[in-house]
Amino acid sequence: MFSKFEPYRIKTVEPIPLTTRENRQKYLEEVAFNPNCLKANQVTIDLMSDSGTNALSCKQWSAMMQADESYAGADSFYTFETTVKKITGFPFIVPVHQGRAAEKILFKVILSETQVAYSNGFFDTNRVHILQNKVKAINIDTEAESCDFMGNIDCRKLEEMLAKDDQKVGVVVMTITNGEKGGWPVSIANIKEVAAICRKHNVLFYADACRFAENSWFIKTRENGFRDKTPSQIALEMFNEFDGCIISAKKDGICNIGGVFATRQRDVFEKFSQECILAEGHITYGGLAGRDLEAIAVGLTEALDEHYLQHRIEMVQEFGRMLELNGATILEPGGHAIFVDADKALPHIPRNQHPAWALTCAIYVEGGIRAFEYGNIKFGYKDENGKELYRHPEFVRLAISRRVYTMSHLKYVAEVFGKVIQNASKVRGLTIVRSPSFLRLFTIEMKEV
Repeated sequence: MFSKFEPYRIKTVEPIPLTTRENRQKYLEEVAFNPNCLKANQVTIDLMSDSGTNALSCKQWSAMMQADESYAGADSFYTFETTVKKITGFPFIVPVHQGRAAEKILFKVILSETQVAYSNGFFDTNRVHILQNKVKAINIDTEAESCDFMGNIDCRKLEEMLAKDDQKVGVVVMTITNGEKGGWPVSIANIKEVAAICRKHNVLFYADACRFAENSWFIKTRENGFRDKTPSQIALEMFNEFDGCIISAKKDGICNIGGVFATRQRDVFEKFSQECILAEGHITYGGLAGRDLEAIAVGLTEALDEHYLQHRIEMVQEFGRMLELNGATILEPGGHAIFVDADKALPHIPRNQHPAWALTCAIYVEGGIRAFEYGNIKFGYKDENGKELYRHPEFVRLAISRRVYTMSHLKYVAEVFGKVIQNASKVRGLTIVRSPSFLRLFTIEMKEV
């Protein structure tokens, strides 16, 4: 069996910042032990996010050079629109500057106060935008402890909840892949069953489809009847079940900025368009330059390439195995990231000293690696008196940028984890010094215990 390799050649290179352990300790103290506030030139391997951190292809750069920068009705918009229509099948398309702009506008125009929204796993900005409309956001994830599609929604529970009072349900959102649940995929069978339930109860069914291409690959390789279909064919079959979708082009658009709103509902499109003009700009540019629209059109197509997807998913899976060999306990790998169990890595640190946050700090000091806390700082549960609750498991997310790092970079990351875990007793917990009211992990200030 031949060795696996990246299905591309490297034409342009970017130097990686190299720092000393002493300097990294100083940098971390200067930002109040919040790795999210570090300068990029202080980070050696950056696995904080796979959003907008991708490497563009030669075809994308070429398309950008030919972009039309007209204010309205630019040729670049129609290139973008044609590509999105071909991939999704939706007739009404609006570009936005990124996915969270689409979700903010969408939830504003389709939801009303006192309603409820359900999902297999709301992304954090999804949840905040829904809550800002005074709507409850409730996850109904799968009960399966282990299966090929652990990102699924529990259809029995969904049916029960809709049967109680479907008039109060504003929307069901299917996140694909389920980023809040390990980047796990959703099956087409589950999507079709949820769509049927929503139609029965006359409830809107939308997709947060920022990783639709990765989800299509999991369906192709795991779900019966799809082995001989292309990722493009599978994606179209998925989208056919929804009333519309939002897409962050910073993920499976393989771009650095941009997003998509697409729907088959003219009334929603018209309301969305008016809000877009107010907040994002003309509906044929949506806060983007023509060159961004061109890059997205190419990136969405490249994201569905079978060779790219096979390498992408296998790279993440192999990274997970390397981490396990170095002593880490991980969630079942999904499509875009590995989630490391911080409770197991740092068993001496109690929940109220935030072991996942401590682990992100430790791997930065040890090896210059920036990761993302997926624990009780991110999810921020509090009781009615404002007292901290510790309901969420403590994980560290390592998100893999598309076409940026090689396996040797990820091998280094795994080795750094191994050293931190071997010397776990030296890692100290942290307490909160200052915290904003929501999405606090981006600007929170901490101190070591």
